[in-house]
Amino acid sequence: MRKDTGIYTFNPEPVGDYAVKVSDVSMVYNIANEQLNSLKEYVLKLAKRELFFREFLALQNISFEVKHGDSFGLVGTNGSGKSTMLKIISGVLSPTTGSCEVNGTLAPLIEMGAGFNLDLSARENIYLNGALLGYSRKFIQEHFDEIVDFAELRDFLELPMKNYSSGMVARIAFSIATVIVPNILIVDETLSVGDMFFKEKCQDRIKSLIEEHNTTVLFVSHSISQVARICENAIWIEKGIPQMIGTAKEVCEAYSKSHKT
Repeated sequence: MRKDTGIYTFNPEPVGDYAVKVSDVSMVYNIANEQLNSLKEYVLKLAKRELFFREFLALQNISFEVKHGDSFGLVGTNGSGKSTMLKIISGVLSPTTGSCEVNGTLAPLIEMGAGFNLDLSARENIYLNGALLGYSRKFIQEHFDEIVDFAELRDFLELPMKNYSSGMVARIAFSIATVIVPNILIVDETLSVGDMFFKEKCQDRIKSLIEEHNTTVLFVSHSISQVARICENAIWIEKGIPQMIGTAKEVCEAYSKSHKT
């Protein structure tokens, strides 16, 4: 049986030289060899010792460092491990091996809809999602209008969020996460949905956080031009394996050339 030895360290204060330090991180998932359609079927197979797994190596020996105030991009094709890496940095997943050190408060925007109850209204979800991010009810009350005005969804506040488009959900999520100035902002495909005017508005806020507040940004997007525009440095990961680390411009150019047909 494999013994996981990965280490995750979180310090809410932005101490030291680095906001994020990833050292030789690997991530292994156990995947069942056969599809099971119910919990009962799973338990019976497990009891009979007929349940077998295969290991899937999602990340292999990833290392990089992100200084305080840096804007750092992760590029790669679908399934390359970018989102898994961000979940490890956010503390959602623990690395199988290696270590991840994070210094500073986190505002993660990883999965659209995460932290929301889609049966509740947007108004109720602002308080719910804010609480999950560690904001007090009083803080949300004081900043409620600021969140709603930035999202530009005041006319839809009483509508259940299950009726929202993905772009509308992204507006609310981004507005809540950035209502304060986090030390570290993690953005995973949030800017890939919605209209171009709101995308530009979000990019302007990210730039403001970086330039005016020294916020560290970790950014994933399928838009290479967006990564090159927002980020200073980047890593290219392909099928879980690091391919290149350097300036965002250099990494994006190399990635684009490798995928030209």
